[in-house]
Amino acid sequence: MAAAAAAAAAATATSGGARRGRVLNPDTMNPAIRRVEYAVRGPIVSRALEIEQELRKGVPKPFTEVIRANIGDAHAMGQQPITFLRQVTALCLCPELMKDASLPSDAKERARRLLEACGGQSVGSYSASPGVQMVRESVARYIERRDGVPSKADDIFLSTGASDAIVNMLKLLVSGSGGSRTGVLIPIPQYPLYSAALAELDAVQLSYFLAEERCWALDVAELRRALAEGRKRCCPRVLCIINPGNPTGQVQSRECIEEVIKFAYEEKLFLMADEVYQDNVYAEGSAFHSFKKVLMELGPPYSEEVELASFHSISKGFMGECGLRGGYVEVVNLHPEVKAQLAKLVSVRLCPPVPGQLVMDVVMDPPRPGEPSYERFQAEKEAVLGALAQKAKLTQEIFNRTPGIHCNPVQGAMYAFPRIDIPERAQAAAKEQGQAPDMFFCLRLLEATGICVVPGSGFGQRDGTFHFAMTILPPAEKLKILLEKLSAFYTKFVREFS
Repeated sequence: MAAAAAAAAAATATSGGARRGRVLNPDTMNPAIRRVEYAVRGPIVSRALEIEQELRKGVPKPFTEVIRANIGDAHAMGQQPITFLRQVTALCLCPELMKDASLPSDAKERARRLLEACGGQSVGSYSASPGVQMVRESVARYIERRDGVPSKADDIFLSTGASDAIVNMLKLLVSGSGGSRTGVLIPIPQYPLYSAALAELDAVQLSYFLAEERCWALDVAELRRALAEGRKRCCPRVLCIINPGNPTGQVQSRECIEEVIKFAYEEKLFLMADEVYQDNVYAEGSAFHSFKKVLMELGPPYSEEVELASFHSISKGFMGECGLRGGYVEVVNLHPEVKAQLAKLVSVRLCPPVPGQLVMDVVMDPPRPGEPSYERFQAEKEAVLGALAQKAKLTQEIFNRTPGIHCNPVQGAMYAFPRIDIPERAQAAAKEQGQAPDMFFCLRLLEATGICVVPGSGFGQRDGTFHFAMTILPPAEKLKILLEKLSAFYTKFVREFS
């Protein structure tokens, strides 16, 4: 057999037959995928992983560990899981734990009810494509408690984190070609999911700039500028808002949200409100206002005509359950036929991970006063949010002591986005290496200190300004060291290139 195969190969070669090339190669692959970039998992993070491997092999470095401050992965940064969430999850995954007397009765009761809502009373079964009905109902009740306005389970679609739901809504919204191609207004700086999804869908990104000099405020006049420019080359149909902001940490006022809703109504724009950081508000005088609540309280015509999709997740807030992948979208004023198409679209992926759905239920309907787990749950939740508030303040204070670093107050979310002055010689050195100046700085920082942050160019920024994004999630003691080391390195960097 081997001899015959060899003979056949030889015959092909001698007959002048060209070697069969790969069907999938850089020239034949989907060109939209080549345009996708995702800075928080980009080249700087790849280099951080390589350095970790080098440290494990004993390669000498001026540091002993890589501190990854590039992404909001709470548990990876040392935040402890909320006990009640994990108890209910464990009971659902391993029902024989119901016999364990050390687990609280309310966790067991919740697990029983959730298992009854699962096919075959097992989390290993598929759920309905929009999610477990009991969980959708819990989400609707949570929204009603939060906003004081009605919510229906049929308007809730559970998802694999908020990201999956955001991409699904964009898939529904993007259409047309040439001048009629859908344009999507996104904030700059932005969470790179948005630019990546728009590149993959071949939609038109329309950037509106947040006002850094006013704590990253959203200005409707800037929205109007971006919209007018967009209409020259596409058909703007969508306005995306991130509140509280990622990576900028601002919290929008109610007045601003009202203005945005009225703007969307006047300009016939579909609103997408990314509200995954709604529990993360720290600044005195700041408060979270959901777009749904404000929309409904504005009354007709806005409450009846403005189309809205709002998103939430178990990955952020006080929960930090990034790996369990749970989220939802609530749709408001969506055309019934389009809603049916959304249901069809999510059915293609069968269902979101069931464990993530069950954790979402516990987040939406936590222990109540008088129940066995209430006091511990509240204490753990308050400890996480209290620590984040202290770290937000610490970050701003330490950075602003350093000449050349300018950090706005971190009002909410879990990131800082400081502006840095980069000397002209450093900018020239970056250009020689084919790098953006802030990428050049961040790579030098990583190689010298082991601190991994993300250059602002990966999130978008005004021309001539340079930033980096970092999370405030590390434990306070480690965060303080990180901030001081980063500030000291920056001072040395400026001295070197001045």
